[in-house]
Amino acid sequence: MARPCFRMLFIGLCFGITGLLVLWTYVASKEEKHPPTSFLSEHFAKLYNSRNSSTSPSDVQLEISSEDSESSSSSFYSEFGISSESYSSLQQTLYWAGPDRSITNVSMSTSPDHSTFIIQNLKESYQIGEELFVNIHARDFNNKSKRYGGDFFQAKLFSSKSPKKASVYGKVVDLLNGSYSVRFLLPWVGEAQVAVRLIHSSEAVQVLKHLRATDSDRVPFHGYFEGPGPNGTRLKERVLCNVKSDKNGLERIKNGDCCCEYKDSRTGEEWRCQRPKSLPCSARVYHSIGGYINYMTAEEEMFLNPSNKGINELKKTTIKILPSNGSTNIDVTQKCRPGLHTPVPAGFYLNDVWTSFVCSTRHFTTQTTIQCLKDKHIYLMGDSTLRQWFELLLKVIPTLKEINLHVLQPAGPHLAVDVKNNIDVHWRHHGLPVRCQKTELTNLHYISNQIDDLNGGPHSVFVIHLGIHFATFPLDYFTKRVLRTRKAVLDLLQRAPATTVVIKTANTGYKDVFGSDWYVQQLDTILRWAFQDIGVYIIDVWQMTACHYNKENIHPREVILKNEVDILLSFICPA
Repeated sequence: MARPCFRMLFIGLCFGITGLLVLWTYVASKEEKHPPTSFLSEHFAKLYNSRNSSTSPSDVQLEISSEDSESSSSSFYSEFGISSESYSSLQQTLYWAGPDRSITNVSMSTSPDHSTFIIQNLKESYQIGEELFVNIHARDFNNKSKRYGGDFFQAKLFSSKSPKKASVYGKVVDLLNGSYSVRFLLPWVGEAQVAVRLIHSSEAVQVLKHLRATDSDRVPFHGYFEGPGPNGTRLKERVLCNVKSDKNGLERIKNGDCCCEYKDSRTGEEWRCQRPKSLPCSARVYHSIGGYINYMTAEEEMFLNPSNKGINELKKTTIKILPSNGSTNIDVTQKCRPGLHTPVPAGFYLNDVWTSFVCSTRHFTTQTTIQCLKDKHIYLMGDSTLRQWFELLLKVIPTLKEINLHVLQPAGPHLAVDVKNNIDVHWRHHGLPVRCQKTELTNLHYISNQIDDLNGGPHSVFVIHLGIHFATFPLDYFTKRVLRTRKAVLDLLQRAPATTVVIKTANTGYKDVFGSDWYVQQLDTILRWAFQDIGVYIIDVWQMTACHYNKENIHPREVILKNEVDILLSFICPA
């Protein structure tokens, strides 16, 4: 797909290619392409017209690739035990409001400098356990009040005074009229302040939605082929690869014999690579990320800037929180068990320690960690955010030693063993698509296949995560991957009901078009929906990373990781 400029970013390499400007206009749920007839007004009016934005929740459907009809997609979900009512509920949960009018200039988008928030019915003081409500008022760059929703805000309550280091997450509710409401629980004694950030304007979200629906090859991949050549030489070729889809560059190659196709016999997952010139399709040996391609026009980039910027409080306020008079109790005494509901907030930080509102968690020393994990097999299945847990356990348990598996780092797999205490910890990536350095294909296994190949039982702990690596793909593709994993978990719990299964939710961190928090939040919604009510634990890492005082990073610092692992240990060894 040609654009006025695209940039492909490799390590140490950046080059530009000039192409033809293509605009989009939305007709119902389908896109049509046509050449431009003017500049800003034509571009934005057609890119974000009201026909695209006024969709009601009941009209929302997951992005379905053209090779799947709606009926076949519906059949797929029913095959995995998902009712039409449950699927419809997911669609409505994923619904995201957008502009209800034509956007003819970037100045009509939401401005973080002009948008404000104010505490509702501010009191002189509060008691611990009370609630605080905040109203956000969105304005555009002309300082005009917005009249529609769809902005992506994040909010937290925090104390910057040392040594408290306290914070709690606040859920933002879109009132669909340019105003937003935030509810906070007041969980500590002392002072607190509110912080609200505009991650993306409503108009920027429309750009993100369009890119996800049309350009899943923004993150291409490489396949490496090797085989014998003449006179004892070794032939090597590198080609482009991606998920088999009509929304990536491989489908745009007109040659009918363009590609090698690979279908996993157990999951049905399909992968496609350009056909190498001198080697057979069976000679594929390695995989890696192929860079990042920015397909956005200059006008679209204007909508994405600025991102992740704080908005102003109308009147700077310090909230005073006093001890309870006894009428409110925020202590959680519920014993941790599978299937518990995750509230908002799910907990809070105080002095760098997370207190959970899900169940009674505790904080582990080296000795209590060893006692908890003694005689346990720990299987961490996901991305590098779970590899961080593996690395933390190596630090915490001195007798846990990593085994050199002679694999290309850091994609793994990784294995650590504590012979004295009979503990083994495994980390393996969730399988393609994986944004990683060059790694052996034989080491990339789909999670559902991994689970199917393990017995489970009372000494086994499975921790599962799927997220950021799927950010650029249509939601339907990710949903199917999650449901295959869900089925494998259900089969595991049927054959070994004493197995501990934990779902790790997504981290906050990225704000760009390759992995924005808005993308990841939608993926996380699907992950939670799939695993609710099937007897597994859920660790809400989203809230833990969104409200901490450290700058957000997809790979959070150890102070956050330690609290995440403490919750895991509390699930394995409930008090």
